[in-house]
Amino acid sequence: MNFDLSDEQKMLGEQARALLSDLSSFDRLRTLIDSGAEWDEPLWRALAEMGFLGAAIPEEYGGLGLGALDLGVIMEALGGANAAVPFMSSIILGAEAIRLAGSDAQKAAWLSKLASGEAVATFAYAEGPGPVFATGATLEGGKLTGSKSPVADAGIADVAVVLFAGGGFALVDLDQPGVTRTKLDSFDQLRAHYRLDFADAAAEPMPGMGKLDRLIDQAAVQAAFEAAGAAEACLTMARDYAMERQMFGRPLAGYQAIKHKLADVAVATELARSNAYYGGWAAESSPDDLPAAAAAARLSGIKCLEMAARENLQVHGGIGYTFEANCHFYYRRERMLAVHLGNRGFWADRLLNAQPGSQGKAA
Repeated sequence: MNFDLSDEQKMLGEQARALLSDLSSFDRLRTLIDSGAEWDEPLWRALAEMGFLGAAIPEEYGGLGLGALDLGVIMEALGGANAAVPFMSSIILGAEAIRLAGSDAQKAAWLSKLASGEAVATFAYAEGPGPVFATGATLEGGKLTGSKSPVADAGIADVAVVLFAGGGFALVDLDQPGVTRTKLDSFDQLRAHYRLDFADAAAEPMPGMGKLDRLIDQAAVQAAFEAAGAAEACLTMARDYAMERQMFGRPLAGYQAIKHKLADVAVATELARSNAYYGGWAAESSPDDLPAAAAAARLSGIKCLEMAARENLQVHGGIGYTFEANCHFYYRRERMLAVHLGNRGFWADRLLNAQPGSQGKAA
């Protein structure tokens, strides 16, 4: 395996960071929150124009047909900018679920729209407290009944891939009678969540079965890339503030305790990034290694971003807790990412069950 990104991947990352630097500033994020917007639609259109939305979608459906590592480079940039876009919901989960489990007709109907940004998808898997991936919703005679909550970005999504009884996926147009969207309170003000209620809503079953594990393992790797990018941004923010802030006549960064904090975050971030790279390589080249690699990447991503977001607040002191400072953007995102796709305990179980000689799968 190659332990470095290719020149093309490095260029891809530079292009993504440049675009996000121009269009997704902290002032822009505050404007979105103040206006009550659920996403940055102009940024989404710009990502589509640059081809980022179609990065991992096959070329025959209007995408670029790139791999997991290429996608990870984009996710890392999005995490660093704390971007208010449904990339995880629509591309990492929705589009990939359709690619893995959809029929040729379903792929033709939706993948090109998702790659171009014409449509937004989401993946509905949870049903409140209980199992992370719940299968209480039922599909009979092309009609879906049940509830899913919380569902990220469901307020702006056109279509949902819904996990239903038996472990199958169903495609549901969200703009139809029989579908009710109820907005939920969300700690992350730039990532809205909804409850979806289905009352005999028209739904298309997707023929591919047994794809859930593969889907969430791949998504876990991409979530780890996002976490590493956000942690790197927290580290840079804390470092810059510590070098500027004067305390007792010397820079805050001159104190050994602050240096230790920053060093610990740097080590945790590098470990998370390395695990994410390994997970991306496994997704492309070694499917048998993916379950363990994905769980390790997810766990290290959760840990590093939690440490980075909290230490960033600590280094800033009281001002870090104000809306005018920028620390809260990453702290809110960290709290959301810590439970999205399952919390630390869920992924620890998956890591243990992925080891040789283990029995069964985590629930």
